[in-house]
Amino acid sequence: MKADVGSMTWRTGDDIGVSEYMLLTVEEGKRLIDCLEQEHELSIAEMAALIDANCPELRDYARIKARAIGDRQYGKNIYIRGLIEFTNYCKNDCYYCGIRCSNTKADRYRLSKEDIMACCREGKKLGFRTFVLQGGEDPYYTDDHIVDLIRQIRTDYPDCAITLSIGERERESYERFWKAGADRYLLRHETAAESHYQKLHPHNSSLKHRKQCLWNLKEIGYQTGCGFMVGSPGQTPEHLAEDFQFIRELQPEMVGIGPFIPHSDTPFAKEAQGSMELTLYLLSLLRIQQPDLLLPATTALTTIHPRGRELGIEAGANVVMPNLSPVGVRDKYALYDGKVCTGDEAAECRNCLERRVESVGYRIVVSRGDHCDVKLMES
Repeated sequence: MKADVGSMTWRTGDDIGVSEYMLLTVEEGKRLIDCLEQEHELSIAEMAALIDANCPELRDYARIKARAIGDRQYGKNIYIRGLIEFTNYCKNDCYYCGIRCSNTKADRYRLSKEDIMACCREGKKLGFRTFVLQGGEDPYYTDDHIVDLIRQIRTDYPDCAITLSIGERERESYERFWKAGADRYLLRHETAAESHYQKLHPHNSSLKHRKQCLWNLKEIGYQTGCGFMVGSPGQTPEHLAEDFQFIRELQPEMVGIGPFIPHSDTPFAKEAQGSMELTLYLLSLLRIQQPDLLLPATTALTTIHPRGRELGIEAGANVVMPNLSPVGVRDKYALYDGKVCTGDEAAECRNCLERRVESVGYRIVVSRGDHCDVKLMES
């Protein structure tokens, strides 16, 4: 099925950074969503127009399709990951991030190996079968440190998956972590558009290197996750369309997206927050474009709306990541202001989380929650 683009109205859109731009009616938008479902790709111009046409009717149309697609792929299962934020030191100075190296107001911390293993022990008791080790790009944690940690977790919890989210490293490092027993790696690309990337990062950051890291991870064999912010400063519909194109090329196993939320101690402190409605719409479009994705309902969604997690699941998400970090440090890993790190977002409230997931017709499963193409024995 191909969209009848010849019947759609086009305009020049230099004010928003695109050269050709369609003005869509709701029916034309639905035709493009149908095309995305059948072909799993649209041109950048078509995707930009579809994103720009975001409205309640198209959100509902995409949401219903996305949920049906997700149910066919993964059933009513929602997978949980135990998030361990083990360091908020970071050598990078990304303009949007609260733990950027130049933020002198950040209350820095590092967890010891013993602290991290205690989090894993608690997580196993609570039913988690994936541990996500997330941190800033902290030079203190050398490759040897990370390898030692992976081996210890793999020895103590052989039935659990180990996910790393520790930023850009060279291929040799990723290979060492893989051989030590890591299964997955999350590295948000943040934006696939070079001009936009430069607006969000200092000159010593490279989108080309970041993308190469993702290609390296895929080639090594990791279940690989990328992702982007929604509504970050300077973002246009065409930038988001380039994200969809990059994801289509990379074919990651996971994609994490969430609304941009400003942090008061960054250069973007006064920028507008990203839209929940647009984030939900893009979650649905991602599910439609790549049906087998593992898609988290992110903490940022819950931060901007009390039912953000449930709305994310209804839009097509099938992963949630409660916080297993020690209570005393949870509010220090502040990538943005107002981060939810207690209550139902905390791993300890497993029963609360189960009830909320069940309220929208889904169920949390005790499982590694691997991508559907990965066949592993589970306990």
